[in-house]
Amino acid sequence: MRRLLRQGFAAVLLSAFGACAGPQLDFVIASGSENRTLEPIVQDFCRARRVICRFDYQGSLDIGLALSNEPPAFDAVWPANAIWIELFDRDKRVRDLTPIARSPVILGLRRSKAEALGWIGRPVATSDIVEAVRDKNVSYLASSATQSNSGAGAYLAMLSAALGSPDAITLADLRTPGMQDTVKTLLSGTARTAGSSAWLADLYFKSLEGGTAYDGMWNYEAVLAETNAELKRRGAEPLYAIYPSDGVAAANSPLGFVDRGKGVPARNFFDALQKHLLSAEIQTRLVALGRRPAVGEARGAVPDPSWNYDPSRLVALIRMPEPTVVRAALDLYQEALRRPSLTVYCLDFSGSMGGPGEDELKKAMRFVLSHEEASRVLVQNGPADRIAVIPFDSRVRGVTRGSGSTADAPALIRAVESNDATGGTNIYACAKAGLQEIRDTPDTGRYLPAIVLMTDGRSENYQQDFLDAWRNAGADIPVFGVTFGDADKTQLDTLADATRARVFDGRTSLQEAFRAVRGYN
Repeated sequence: MRRLLRQGFAAVLLSAFGACAGPQLDFVIASGSENRTLEPIVQDFCRARRVICRFDYQGSLDIGLALSNEPPAFDAVWPANAIWIELFDRDKRVRDLTPIARSPVILGLRRSKAEALGWIGRPVATSDIVEAVRDKNVSYLASSATQSNSGAGAYLAMLSAALGSPDAITLADLRTPGMQDTVKTLLSGTARTAGSSAWLADLYFKSLEGGTAYDGMWNYEAVLAETNAELKRRGAEPLYAIYPSDGVAAANSPLGFVDRGKGVPARNFFDALQKHLLSAEIQTRLVALGRRPAVGEARGAVPDPSWNYDPSRLVALIRMPEPTVVRAALDLYQEALRRPSLTVYCLDFSGSMGGPGEDELKKAMRFVLSHEEASRVLVQNGPADRIAVIPFDSRVRGVTRGSGSTADAPALIRAVESNDATGGTNIYACAKAGLQEIRDTPDTGRYLPAIVLMTDGRSENYQQDFLDAWRNAGADIPVFGVTFGDADKTQLDTLADATRARVFDGRTSLQEAFRAVRGYN
């Protein structure tokens, strides 16, 4: 009897210890940035299961590419659309990829702009948008079609509308006469681009804070709802929702499992999480957050006629093409149809870059300037792009110019590789030279300009001198920073904030940092 009592007491102790013990599983989810507002729902579930859940927010392309790593650094993927998994998951690592919620990619325009165009309270076709762009009556923000799903969705819908067919796009369709001109016109209306739908919304807010406003942006219906909620809080003008009558693409936010050897606990947790997110209770909560449910109508959604928002309305959806067609369409976008870029690369060759830093920089630039290498991850330049390479230390060493054509790439690469690391650091002298380079480029207005400033050190401080020159230029020229080594991120952050840009961390991989910045230009 005493033995039984002792065993029972021990069992109670073990049970109590287990209940008080910390989390037994660490679970990483590679997620699109549009899911940030959904993370609290997942974290509540994780805490209830005593699991540490970490979100690794990445672009849609990044999630697909990361599946080639051995082993992957995450236990689940939650991209905006399954096409990015289909394109890059060659080893079929992702299992049970299942849609969780839907959100169409639509155009949000400042209400005053929509009124001026006569688009309030009536159907708007893609042809209406083409006409407005052609007449220079509208421009917009849009994420990169090759780096972000919202950009890809807007672009594929443009292709479908230009073809005027309800069928899925084929490889032959991409060569249809007149189609490319129509889509090129639509993409020429892009005022700024980005590699993330969430950052695109941040860019819109930054422009307001700076005293100007973009006409609008292509983004998810759900992101526009979040944006308008914040605009209302600020007392600012809302974005009016334009649902192109000839079809839109929609994100379906699929959640899939990646087995990286954590065994049954990880698999069981994933199954439970997926089931939880698809439950009636959570689907209702997702609708309240501006999403459409994975299946069926958005019952209980609250429309807002003031900006034409109604997630329960039926929208015409395009049929998604086969993965091979999507890949061909994205190459066509990158090389021929998007608004061409005008990029100045300011490259730090100061003495502290000697050795591994210099080698890494040269390798990264060979990658970004080589059509064959860059095309593997959809960041290749096109013949219409313009590029300037400016190596610097405490002074500007010279400028080498070229196009994005394969013929110009060797000279641009030689201009990088002919440099050795020596001297001090003055990032502002190079940035100012880059600004002048952009201003001196003929027909500057047809390009998306940017300065990419890569440094590993702390610069002599001529910041105000550069910012005065930037303001006097009167143009929307972002200065993106790429850090390396012990770079003073504060200086780069200040330039990025002032010019509505961002800073990329190149300390782990300069090549990956340069690839990421290409999605923003």
